[in-house]
Amino acid sequence: MEKQQLTLYAATASGLEALTGQELRDLGYDVAVENGRVNFKGDMTDVLKTNLWLRTADRIKIILMTFKATTFDDIFDNVKAFGWDQWLSMDAAFPVNGRSKNSKLHSVPDVQSVTKKAIVSQMAEAYHRKTRFPETGAQFKLEIALNKDLATVTLDTTGDSLFKRGYRQEKGAAPLKENFAAALIQLTNWRADRPLIDPMCGSGTIPIEAALMAKNVAPGINRHFACEAWHPDYAAELVNLKEMAKTQEKAVDLDITGLDIDGSMIDIARLNANGAGVLHDIIFKQLAVKDFKTDKQDGVIIVNPPYGQRLGDQKSVRQIYKQMGQVFKPLTSWSKYILTSDLAFENFYGAKATKKRKLYNGALRTDYFQFWATH
Repeated sequence: MEKQQLTLYAATASGLEALTGQELRDLGYDVAVENGRVNFKGDMTDVLKTNLWLRTADRIKIILMTFKATTFDDIFDNVKAFGWDQWLSMDAAFPVNGRSKNSKLHSVPDVQSVTKKAIVSQMAEAYHRKTRFPETGAQFKLEIALNKDLATVTLDTTGDSLFKRGYRQEKGAAPLKENFAAALIQLTNWRADRPLIDPMCGSGTIPIEAALMAKNVAPGINRHFACEAWHPDYAAELVNLKEMAKTQEKAVDLDITGLDIDGSMIDIARLNANGAGVLHDIIFKQLAVKDFKTDKQDGVIIVNPPYGQRLGDQKSVRQIYKQMGQVFKPLTSWSKYILTSDLAFENFYGAKATKKRKLYNGALRTDYFQFWATH
């Protein structure tokens, strides 16, 4: 496999950049953290490795080129001057997406079509081809993004977003994305030798992600990535990396519990845990929050309760916040982490958070209320 150094970045949800940056550092990369992304350098092996191992990122992209663009000729000439045939096989499918912000060239469809034409023009010369390209082969998803007249052309290596781990058999009404759940866990003081409870676990995402993390299971072990179809060498390399990842898994005794008032959600959570290979590491049980109690010490509670976004729901949801406050209060040796978009949460929970962190759950602004153990 050629070891060409590439300029890469991991795209992340807003607020999670520092976590992804730390994950990349732990994997041995030098990083620069920006809004919504973490930049780093590496070759195609690193592309495969980071797709396989990053828990909190959305996707890995290759920056192919950047240039100043105030006219469509600027786009055409710069894009055409790039060696596309080094990347794209004759039958490659190469859809071009576009974005434009604060730039003279603001018509995205035109930006996309000029970019596509320039690529086709370069490939037609390189492959000595007069007719259209079939685009029936592997997919190379390209994007040209203009920001303040600076064009950046990127290539997506991931395919389906990295939150799609491949273990989810079924989902509930408003499932937490897997990479967001992993981030919520990383933002706590939980370690594998302590109890972890999610008292409103829904389809089980938080307990499952915690078990995968504790056992050092590569989050992408059960899935495929767009770039492995680009070259047989990449597919073979990914097989090697997955084999290596399996040897790094740890056998640990875990004390992780997922509870939910809805028995059908508990069934779904078990199915998903089974898909992830961690069914035997988690206890799932049907239980209402108000009936929750535990004698265990020094544990961590992580919960993503309903937010009461719809007005009719707000009253019942705030009733749940009150119940949580009552049942968690005696657990002074436990740290509790609660995510909600209800900014009045503390009033109903009945205690002031030690710390709050602003996070975006999809497009929704939420706060992660942290109540640290008091002894």
